[in-house]
Amino acid sequence: MNSAMKAPRVKDVAQLAGVSVSTVSNVLNIPGRVAASTRERVESAMTELGFVRNESARHLRAGKSRTVAFVASDVANPFFTEIAAGVQEVVEREDLSLFLCNSHQEVQRQAAYLGRLEQQRVLGVVITPVADADRLIDLLPQRGTPVVLLDDATPTDLHCSVTVDDHYGGRLAGEHLAERGHSRIAFVGPEGVRQVRARRAGFFGAGSSTGDNSWAPFDVVSAGLTVQDGRQIAEQIAAMPASSRPTAAFCANDLLAIGLIQGCIEAGLSIPKDLAVVGYDDIEYARSAAVPLTSIAGPTRELGRAAARLLMDESENPTHEHQHTRFTPRLVIRRSSN
Repeated sequence: MNSAMKAPRVKDVAQLAGVSVSTVSNVLNIPGRVAASTRERVESAMTELGFVRNESARHLRAGKSRTVAFVASDVANPFFTEIAAGVQEVVEREDLSLFLCNSHQEVQRQAAYLGRLEQQRVLGVVITPVADADRLIDLLPQRGTPVVLLDDATPTDLHCSVTVDDHYGGRLAGEHLAERGHSRIAFVGPEGVRQVRARRAGFFGAGSSTGDNSWAPFDVVSAGLTVQDGRQIAEQIAAMPASSRPTAAFCANDLLAIGLIQGCIEAGLSIPKDLAVVGYDDIEYARSAAVPLTSIAGPTRELGRAAARLLMDESENPTHEHQHTRFTPRLVIRRSSN
């Protein structure tokens, strides 16, 4: 005897409930059209049979899935997982699913994901684009898949966008360190990342806003934005002669700053006595670092919520108009710079 059981079908539910197949279909798709007593009978039959709707077939008929995608540039960074949580809040309220993709800051990987997502007819895409532009990002909306740019400050007529004012955030960090008497300050970050460039520009311009003639920031280029990259920078700074070593460092993100603090402590430097440190993003680990980290904070989860709300409106509203939302960051002072 074959022990395998066939999955119950719509017509099996209809037969058990004593209704038509079209009534079962209405219960599944437009339940408001079905009388409450009939709906309860159909739902009871579904439960008894263990019926599970075939979402793939439903999507095929509708020409669009019930899935939203978030293409993040680095899911290892808690900043992006917190954004994903914000996207998820909105998506789940709409009874949709969230598909998370990690581009690893690689253009080819990002393009591959976007191609697959279009093939799967996702409802829409929220994306933190990598540094290089991807033509497919612009093509998707023209072909029916809306895209919201997140953490990208280049508004276009093709997309909605949500971002943080990184230039202002960099200035906040510079002014904070200048007010504490620092002028020989290292800006730590990789080259080629748009957000890092904006933070650097705001930071380097902070001297003019404070009127400090001794303001002398300089670059210390890191390979990336990870804790390990920060530890490598700590080795460079610790090896500098005390007379030329920076008295403070502004790191392009918190992971870099946490690695820098770890490496400096291991090298025998005191934080903030020998080196004051400021990070960016105010991730959860910032407050629990070896020395609690001063950081520039944005409304991370709200970034995700705002992006998802814009995507929902674009996918559902025929009169949708693209919007560009920019949030203002704030300085959170902790022991690493105080």
